[in-house]
Amino acid sequence: MNTLKKLIVPMGLLSVLCAIPTMAQIANRVTFDAPSVFYAGNAKMPAGSYSASQPNADDNLLLIEDANGSHSAFVEYVIAHSETPHAQSDVTFNKYGNVDFLSAIWVQGRNSEMQILPSKAEQNAAKAADAEKHSLSAKNTGETK
Repeated sequence: MNTLKKLIVPMGLLSVLCAIPTMAQIANRVTFDAPSVFYAGNAKMPAGSYSASQPNADDNLLLIEDANGSHSAFVEYVIAHSETPHAQSDVTFNKYGNVDFLSAIWVQGRNSEMQILPSKAEQNAAKAADAEKHSLSAKNTGETK
């Protein structure tokens, strides 16, 4: 019985720690309207309506897809924590010259953002110029986990 008690406490703590990274995940999708061409990872996306969703909650991958499904890309992200919850959902871009790269997604009410890992093209652009950050309002069309 003592051995069982010794196992229950660490297993409970482990389950709590495993749940922490899921806090910024998107349960359904975040939608946004891109007014100009942008890059999501290595994929060039035309202006239009887009959604970001997480097909697999166990992976740090987002699917960025236009409204009619003709343009899509998977991008990797990392979680960056903040002291205060974000007031609204939004999508942030890094602009180098006249080229936009998807940079981060905030979900309203969360204390963390999903920072998109920069592609090789963005890394090269960053060597040539400083990034100008700008954000677009987004809408969370589902509950967050």
